[in-house]
Amino acid sequence: MPHRPLPPPGRFHEVSLATDDIRASVEFYERLGFSQTATTDTYAHPYGVLTDGRLYLGLHQRRAASPTLTFVRPGVAASLAEFAALGIELTMCRTGEEVFNEIGFEGPHGESVRVIEARTYSPAVRTPREVSLCGDFAQLSLPATDFDAARSFWEPLGFVATDEAGTPYVHLPLTSDALELAFHRPRTFEAPLLVFRAADMPERIERLRALGVAEEALPRGIARDAHALLASPEGTQLLLLSESE
Repeated sequence: MPHRPLPPPGRFHEVSLATDDIRASVEFYERLGFSQTATTDTYAHPYGVLTDGRLYLGLHQRRAASPTLTFVRPGVAASLAEFAALGIELTMCRTGEEVFNEIGFEGPHGESVRVIEARTYSPAVRTPREVSLCGDFAQLSLPATDFDAARSFWEPLGFVATDEAGTPYVHLPLTSDALELAFHRPRTFEAPLLVFRAADMPERIERLRALGVAEEALPRGIARDAHALLASPEGTQLLLLSESE
């Protein structure tokens, strides 16, 4: 049976996060129940990957756009015409026989995307029950003023938009084989959000508070009793929602 061709960016690889202190970031995610996985020597800068079994976070100790959605596409140098045909203008293009091939571009609301030629880590072995203290990863939610523009840009890249949702805040979900995206209004929250859900979220939040995990003010309209917003050392926002929302 023939395999379905990959969408233009390729296969989703990681949410890449820039950090000034990779050790502090690694320790933070390990406290939440994420585990490290083996990385390659592709990068010269300090690099580590943390996972809850579903979400892979690439921690890069360097200055870069954060978060960046990183995909793997073998032969990326030969696919430049495909991206151009979609009207995508590259913000970075590093290809050649002597370099690690990668390209970069941005979505309509400044969302950063990178496509690399090969994997930079080995998948971790975790059972479906080995979720982090945050619960089940639901989606990466990005701020957007124009949901139609977000839909028009991301659907040709392999994502499928579903109906706009109104709870617990207005957002547009987009699904794919490996990553769930969403777009929320900047007035709800100005920053990107890693969104997690769990039926027992209030109990999980109490455990996290007992560990002294730093919290931020929740987006408007979301009650503190059953939800929480965590802040990582590198500034990533993790929104924890009760499954009932």
